[in-house]
Amino acid sequence: MHGAPSVTYPVGRSRGATRILVVLWALGALCAGASCYLFDSAGWRHVLLVASVLFAGVAAGFGLRQEGVGVLHFDGLCWSLTGGPASRGVHAARASVALDFQSLMLLCLSEPGRARRWIWIEHRAMPERWRDLRRAVYSRAPSAASAAEPWRATAPADAP
Repeated sequence: MHGAPSVTYPVGRSRGATRILVVLWALGALCAGASCYLFDSAGWRHVLLVASVLFAGVAAGFGLRQEGVGVLHFDGLCWSLTGGPASRGVHAARASVALDFQSLMLLCLSEPGRARRWIWIEHRAMPERWRDLRRAVYSRAPSAASAAEPWRATAPADAP
């Protein structure tokens, strides 16, 4: 079996991710409003509930504003991200899919010794490379043993 192709893909603000976030926030605000309406004891709990909904909306807005433009690259072994917020790049990372909506994916880039980065990737950013990106994201990382001795990768486990 061949490895996944190397791929370079643009990363930026995602309209699909923004829509999902707005819908989830609106549902939370609706539930908080219904809770305040249905339960009569207006006190500190209602104030706390409304404040938390407002805080979540403001935090989400700031998070969407800071989402920058960058380039995601897979070289066949590891992932890297250049550009983005405060030009803090990610090098030698592993990527895992958190959500997959076929034309919109949420990826988690984890680099040893650093915090995880969560990025949204959209099909519309570069449709001609989308399938290559999906193959690369879902491929297994090659191990050092299989790279040194390719015949071991296909031999049965009980073979001498």
